[in-house]
Amino acid sequence: MNNFSQDLLVWYNENKRNLPWRDTQDPYKIWLSEIILQQTRVEQGRAYYEKFLRTFSNVHEMAEATEKEILNLWQGLGYYSRARNLHKASRQVVNDYRGEFPDSFQELKKLKGVGPYTAAAIASFAFGERVPVVDGNVYRFLGRYLELDEPVNTPKAYKLFFEAARELMERVDPAQFNQAVMECGALICKPKNVQCMLCPVQESCGAFNAGRVDQYPVKPVKTKVQNRYLYYFIVEEESSVLLKLRNEKGIWQHLYEFPCIETTKPLSLVGLTDKAIDQDFIQSRKSVLTEIGEERLHKLSHRNLHARFFQVTQAQPDRDSVFVPYDDLKEYPLSRLMDRFIEEEKPHYYAQK
Repeated sequence: MNNFSQDLLVWYNENKRNLPWRDTQDPYKIWLSEIILQQTRVEQGRAYYEKFLRTFSNVHEMAEATEKEILNLWQGLGYYSRARNLHKASRQVVNDYRGEFPDSFQELKKLKGVGPYTAAAIASFAFGERVPVVDGNVYRFLGRYLELDEPVNTPKAYKLFFEAARELMERVDPAQFNQAVMECGALICKPKNVQCMLCPVQESCGAFNAGRVDQYPVKPVKTKVQNRYLYYFIVEEESSVLLKLRNEKGIWQHLYEFPCIETTKPLSLVGLTDKAIDQDFIQSRKSVLTEIGEERLHKLSHRNLHARFFQVTQAQPDRDSVFVPYDDLKEYPLSRLMDRFIEEEKPHYYAQK
C-alpha cells in the first residue's frame, strides 16, 4: 500500500460522515444516491434519497411508476433530465437485465443517465471493481496533489485523472479508496477555504509544497451565460389556474407551468401584449395584463432566466392547457421557479380581492 492511500484511508475511517448510502452494497440504492447527488448538495440530497426509497423500495417498483410520479418526487431538485433518465434506466434494468443491475463498469455505462463517474461509483461500491471515480472533488484533490496542469472536464483530462487515480488505488479496497478521495475533496480540499493543515497527505502534496494550491484544478474556458426572458400568464377560473405541459426539449421538459412566452430579449408591456395577440393567446388589448410581484432571476449553469408573472383576463387557452384546482397543484410536477412563485405570491388571492 502506498503512503498516499494508507494515510488517506486512515483519515477517512476516522472522519467520514455518516451517510445512509455508505452502509450498503445494494446497487439500486447506490445508483439512486449517485443520480440524486449529481449537482445536488449532500444535505438536500439525503432527504430526496430517503423519500424515493420510501416510495420505491426497489427498481421494479420504480419501473412500474409513471414519469409524472417520478417528476413529482423530484420536484425542487432541478436538472429534471436526471429524473427522466432515472425512470428510463429503471425500466432498462427490469426489461434488459431481468431486474438485476449490471455488475461491471462497462455494462453499467449502457444505462440511461449513467456516465463514467456514476458507473465507476456503482461498480466499485456495489461490486468491488477496481475502477476509480472521477468527479469535481477528484479533479480538485488529485489536481493539487499531483500538480496536474491539464484543464479539467475534457476527454484528455478525464483519461489523465482516471489513470492517475487507478495507479494510486492499487492494492487497496476500491470502494474505500473512492469514498476517501471524494470525502477529502468535499471536506478538506475544498474549492475555497482549503483546510490544508488538516489534510492527511499535506506533506507530499505538490501544490501545497509549491504554494500553488489556489491554481488547481486548471479550469477550462467558461461557456458564455445566456439570458432568457420568461413571461408567464396566470389565468384563473374560480379556485383553479391554467397549466400547460412543457413538451419542448430542454429545461423542464414534461413539467407543468403557466402558459408562457419565452424570448431572448426583454419585452415592454406593449410588446408582450402584441406577442400574446400574435400567438392567439389573447384576442385584443381588452385583455388586461396585471403583473404580480417583481421579476425573478433563476440561475442555471449556462443560462439566466428572467421570469415575470402576469394575471390575465379574457384569455383563450389552447388544447394543451388544463385548469387545475389550486388544492391539486401538488399532484402536478412543477419547476422550482413555479413552485416558489405559487408558494410566495399565492396568485389566487389576487383574484379574490
